[in-house]
Amino acid sequence: MTEIPHGLIKGVVLKRHDWTTSLFSLFVEAPINAYQAGQFTKLALPDGCGDWVRRAYSIVNNPKQADGHQRMEFLIIADESGELSPRLKALNSGDEIFVGKEASGFMTIDELPQSVEDLWLLSTGTAIGPFISILETPLLEMRFKNMVLVHAVRTQSELIYQDRIQQLFSRYNKRFHYVPIVSREHVTGTLCGRIPSLLLNGELERRAELQLSKASSFLYICGNPNMVKDTSDALKELGFNKHLRRKSGQFSSENYW
Repeated sequence: MTEIPHGLIKGVVLKRHDWTTSLFSLFVEAPINAYQAGQFTKLALPDGCGDWVRRAYSIVNNPKQADGHQRMEFLIIADESGELSPRLKALNSGDEIFVGKEASGFMTIDELPQSVEDLWLLSTGTAIGPFISILETPLLEMRFKNMVLVHAVRTQSELIYQDRIQQLFSRYNKRFHYVPIVSREHVTGTLCGRIPSLLLNGELERRAELQLSKASSFLYICGNPNMVKDTSDALKELGFNKHLRRKSGQFSSENYW
C-alpha cells in the first residue's frame, strides 16, 4: 500500500446512488475535521504506480458530527476521460476511499454581510450540492427573508434532489424560491437559456417573483468556470460588485473545477 499523503485520511464508502448513467452521489464516512455548509474537501485514490489521484468535491449534506466520524455525501459527474471520477463511480458499499481531513472554501453563511436579506444561489450541474447543504442549515430562516435556488442543467433527468427541494418549500414556505433551467429539452415549468442571459433580461427575477437589490441581495455563484465568469460579468453590468473581505459587495463565486 502506498503511504497515505499528508492531509488525507482513510474513509469508507457507505453507498452509491446513481441519478443518471453519469451523475451519482457517493456517501462516505471518514473522521474529517468539522466543516461548514458550502465547503469542499478532496477525494483521492492511489493510482497503482506509487502516486495519488485527488480532486476537490463539495459536501452536500449539512455538517453533523456522529461519534467522531463525518457521514458525507458528494455529488459527482463521471467524466469518461477523467482520471478519478470513473473510478469513484465504480465504488460500492464497503470500499476504501481517501478524504481530505480539512475542508476548505469561503462560500459559507459566515462570509455574508449582515445586511443581506435575500440570498440567491446560482448553480449549474453538480454545483447544486453545496447550496443544498447551505439551505438545510438549521435556523436559516432566522437569517434571511428570502432564499432563491437556481439550478441550470442540460436535461430534465439532471434536476435532482426534488424530494429535498420539496422539504425546503415545506420548511420556508413562500420564502423559498426554486428556479429550474433546462437547456437541451423543453420542460414545462422550467426556464430555458443560460443564467447570465436570464439575469440580464430580468427573467430570473420574474420567475423567482423577487427583485434583486443592491442594498439587500447577495448572490453566490457556483459552477463551471465559463458560467462563473459570464454570470459575474452580467452582474457587474447590472451594477453589482464582487464581494471581498476588505470591501463588501453583492456577489461571490466558486469555480467547481
